[in-house]
Amino acid sequence: MLHWGDQTAPKVHFSGMGGTGMVSVARLALEAGWEVRGSDNPLYPPTSEMVEALGVPLAAGYSAVNLDWGPDVVVIGNALSRGNPEVEAVLNSGLHYMSFPEFLKDTVLRRRKPISICGTHGKTTTTAITSFLLDKAGLKPGFLIGGQPLDFTHASRLGQEDGPFVVEGDEYDTAFFDKRAKFFHYLPHIAVVTSLEFDHADIYEDLEAIEKAFRLMLRQIPETGHLILCSDDPGALALKEHAPCTVHTYGISENADWVAEPGTIVNGIQSFTVKHHDSIMGTVMLPMAGKHNMQNAMAALIVGTLHGIPFDTLVTALSSFKGIKRRMEIFHQAQGITFVDDFAHHPTAIRETIAAARSMWPDQRLTVLFEPRSNTTATNTFQSELAESMAGADRVVVGPIHRPERYTDDTRLDRNLLAADIENKGTKVTVADSADAIVKFIRASASDGDVILILSNGAFDGIYEKIRAVFD
Repeated sequence: MLHWGDQTAPKVHFSGMGGTGMVSVARLALEAGWEVRGSDNPLYPPTSEMVEALGVPLAAGYSAVNLDWGPDVVVIGNALSRGNPEVEAVLNSGLHYMSFPEFLKDTVLRRRKPISICGTHGKTTTTAITSFLLDKAGLKPGFLIGGQPLDFTHASRLGQEDGPFVVEGDEYDTAFFDKRAKFFHYLPHIAVVTSLEFDHADIYEDLEAIEKAFRLMLRQIPETGHLILCSDDPGALALKEHAPCTVHTYGISENADWVAEPGTIVNGIQSFTVKHHDSIMGTVMLPMAGKHNMQNAMAALIVGTLHGIPFDTLVTALSSFKGIKRRMEIFHQAQGITFVDDFAHHPTAIRETIAAARSMWPDQRLTVLFEPRSNTTATNTFQSELAESMAGADRVVVGPIHRPERYTDDTRLDRNLLAADIENKGTKVTVADSADAIVKFIRASASDGDVILILSNGAFDGIYEKIRAVFD
């Protein structure tokens, strides 16, 4: 039972409960014995299903009335800002309010040993693998994963006090009243940095601003703690000189402390041999394709060894890892066509995901359906890099920009220029203005054996349901 002041059953209201992080933290509060309620605008699957599974009262829409039940604390989601009726009611009444990272820190992490998984790419997968390995070894970790892991019923779990807690260390800002990165709240005993590149142009002015945030995050690690860095990524490796603790490096490059030597990939299972300071630790059979997933698994393996788990035990467990929804997930197969969903929305992640798909289906035509949705891909920040990242596909369909009115003409992604640049690299491109148009194009042009890879960090205007309806 967690305590709030002198109460043993405190009350918390989540304003904006439908956010992925918010619903996961709400589940932790429920598990700890809090009385939980929330509010949000109308929600749709899968978020609506995650909130419904909590079994708590959810008010439709925002109103000061939603707070009349007298919560001890209000957790305000990152999507809310001044002008929201509940935000204004909280400020006017003097109710105690927090962001979800702050709530997580004060009510959960201070009583546990946090493992913060940070980086531009691979956070969700590495968090899920690490949680899975610690769980299989009997450590009963707590965790908060930024996606739906297939090996656990839910994306969060409280775990035991004084035990490990694996948390996805997001560098995005915390709340309208706290513009620091979320990972500043996570008090890591162990921190992993998978990669460090420019991202979130709506939050960070340039790469130096992100690098500074990561350097400052390292100051939270105790001298008895550990920092785990990917040596294949120059940005991540550059943090080594700023570490106040023991550093462990990993990667494919020979200069790493922990080296992965790639083997083969058969039926979606890739093998690699792990060396630690030239000593062979063993061969891993990872049921995930892609160099990036090999690197993610390496980070998780190091965390496992730091917890005293025998390497052979970790390798055996890893071979049964099921993965995460929306990470190279085959979500539909029909008429000889394989439909794959992935969350990639940065040029590096897109390139690596396409390469992973190529390794899984080397002899099949690969069509990429791309939604410019995030601030990274809907703007022209990575105009040329996006073209480079998609050149590995046979065909690319560039979908409509999500909420294009958010951007000015001089900052918005130029879809026609993107298409021309990709075609100059030898890949066929179609520009479509709706999900319906994309599905119609695929219906007319796809054939037996094709692989259709969807890249989006959102709903893509319901394209998944439209595909299932057309390809039954």
